[in-house]
Amino acid sequence: MCTRVMWPDANGTVIVGRNMDFHQELNTNLWKLPRGIRRDDRVDGKLTWTAAYGSVVAGVYDILSTDGVNEKGLGGHVLWLAESDYGTPDPDRPQLAMSVWLQYYLDNFATVDEAVAWTREHNPQVIPMADPTGGSQPAIHLALDDATGDSVILEYLDGKLDVYHSRDYLVMTNSPSYDQQLELVTKFSGLGGDDPLPGTCDARDRFARALYYVNQQVQPADQIHAIAAMFSIIRNAAQPFRTPEPGKPDASQTLWQTVTDLTNLRYVFESTTHPNIVWVDLAEMDFGEGSGEAKLDLINELAVENGLSGNVTAKFTPDKKFHIVSIEQSKLLGQAVEEAKKLATSAHEIQAIVESKYAGLLGA
Repeated sequence: MCTRVMWPDANGTVIVGRNMDFHQELNTNLWKLPRGIRRDDRVDGKLTWTAAYGSVVAGVYDILSTDGVNEKGLGGHVLWLAESDYGTPDPDRPQLAMSVWLQYYLDNFATVDEAVAWTREHNPQVIPMADPTGGSQPAIHLALDDATGDSVILEYLDGKLDVYHSRDYLVMTNSPSYDQQLELVTKFSGLGGDDPLPGTCDARDRFARALYYVNQQVQPADQIHAIAAMFSIIRNAAQPFRTPEPGKPDASQTLWQTVTDLTNLRYVFESTTHPNIVWVDLAEMDFGEGSGEAKLDLINELAVENGLSGNVTAKFTPDKKFHIVSIEQSKLLGQAVEEAKKLATSAHEIQAIVESKYAGLLGA
């Protein structure tokens, strides 16, 4: 599930790209989330906070954030890691449900350094949750990057939080764990070894290609060239449409791609099924407390013909609250999907049945 690539020296700007690879549609919309929103850990409510920074995020089913950037230029990206093991829930540690893990960092920190300092001091624990789509339990890790060019990858293995913090950590894909990826990649030509650059969709091969090509970039003439160059890299690491491999959500087609200019606060989104490119300029958005949450409808409006394209900053519209799902609510949603599958024959029918129960489930 996904590739994340960072280019920290693109002619004075920091550019980051990511692919979202998954075995089914995620109904992704973009959301503007202002300062001042009160949130909790979505586990038991012990950890609470008020968002210090506004952000633009790519949602999944409008119930969790999976990619985004805040108004200070801190970017975050959730990717699949099958080996993830978060340990036995420990009530003595700060706990964060998977659904709010990324949003906690976007809400509270301006830089990777700040995020790492809090993480090392408090040793938070991510609490796994049922897949609200009715599938397998998600297993994820998190990358953060910022406008200074700093980078960190957070992984949970054998119940322990591993923090990989370095400006040299430019690429993240999926399995195996990050320390093993760093070792494996050195066998390829141009990255320390003699083996030819690999070409498959395997996470290790995508890691090698992405790292090789981001290291081979010439300095861009301007922002347009920098964004175009990053799109070329993540497209090279994208996965073609195909029948998903059973039991491997990460071995699936690329659904959408983002490129973010962390320096100038531009967030660019491209769907692979409705391939128009749209972008948001955060500097032109009102993130003030009380300005309200707003949504850019990509499901209905992002079409090839007569659809959204170009700068869509002004096209966000006030919408219902971006409801980050709790542990219990995700379980209820998953059960609703399983029940809907018994009554329906198509994905659209299943979605319609679940949506009819959506408000009641999220009020639980």
